[in-house]
Amino acid sequence: MEINGTAVEESVRYDQLGLSPELMRAIDQKGYVEATAVQAGSIPHFMAWKDVIAKAPTGTGKTFAFGIPMVEHTDPESRDVTGLVLAPTRELAIQIRDELRDLCAFKEGVRVVCLYGGQPIDKQITQLKKDPQIVVATPGRLMDHMKRRTVRLDKVETVVLDEADRMLDMGFVRDVTHILDKMPNRKNLGLFSATISREVMDISWVYQRDPVEITVRADKQNKPDIAQYRLDVDRNEKADTVARLLDMGGYERVIAFCNTKNMTDRLAGLLTMRGITCQAIHGDIQQSVREKTLKRFREGQMRVLVATDVAARGLDIDDVDAVFNYDVPDENEYYIHRIGRTGRAKRHGVAFSLVSTIAEGIRLDEIRKNTGNEIRSAHFNEHGDLVVTKKS
Repeated sequence: MEINGTAVEESVRYDQLGLSPELMRAIDQKGYVEATAVQAGSIPHFMAWKDVIAKAPTGTGKTFAFGIPMVEHTDPESRDVTGLVLAPTRELAIQIRDELRDLCAFKEGVRVVCLYGGQPIDKQITQLKKDPQIVVATPGRLMDHMKRRTVRLDKVETVVLDEADRMLDMGFVRDVTHILDKMPNRKNLGLFSATISREVMDISWVYQRDPVEITVRADKQNKPDIAQYRLDVDRNEKADTVARLLDMGGYERVIAFCNTKNMTDRLAGLLTMRGITCQAIHGDIQQSVREKTLKRFREGQMRVLVATDVAARGLDIDDVDAVFNYDVPDENEYYIHRIGRTGRAKRHGVAFSLVSTIAEGIRLDEIRKNTGNEIRSAHFNEHGDLVVTKKS
């Protein structure tokens, strides 16, 4: 880890961070002892009300890095919103809300609400009338509440943009800057992301003051253990290949990614026809249905979740056995975040990319070169065994 360009390698336990008994009880209940690098780097500075810009790989505990100080700073007696977290997707917003509520387990009186599109706004207005101190929201839905004057941000002290690069890439720049401009009492701003884009730096230059820069590089300690393979198959054989790999590997929890909504629905149907419990999620599916689908997947009631890249971030599922790129992704970052759904919490993961066209092969080669990932070619031999042939 680097803090303002200086390497820091010392490990830190939560009980060395000067946290309150209530927060320590919540952390102990989760079974955590040692803080991750991004948490050890961020928490002391956030507790001191400093601006933070943190870059850390997916799955390294960024939510607790800003969530612990935010909950510590929250006054249970307050009736104002004092903490705000902005997230790019509904799934991530819900995940953050759940983790913050876990942190509040022993801090009676601290209330957290989640605002996102796809859920009836009246239900959210009812929750806001209970005077929450912490709001987690997607930018668009928060803007809706601001226009309706159902939420006030004038007392907000801490703001966090989680997955900041993704949020700004999705076109939320104007919404985010408008929201930031409406908080005159803001004391600190945290930008947390797996990558730091030019848009993120622009926000930092305008809205942060002497931010503490924390960089956690992927290394043997935090780099996911993911074996990555390329299989060249005929387009019409992709679904059969997925089914074959599922049986061979004995994978019980798998995410298969497609580039389009239509393809996710089609693949889910093809796998269901082959007797594999499977459902699709994408932007056109009603949010309540998506939440039920994710719940079933988490609870092990279905084997395969088929998704567009809307699900590539924000899925808090630590035990995904494998990821299938049914379609090779269009962007390098999509590949990184897709395969990052497996190999979490120091488990071994595996990712298969199915290539059926020259264009897909070229894209995967570009991804390998630009990301530095080792993607090895594999094929089925005459006995039906999967054989790794060479580095792709």
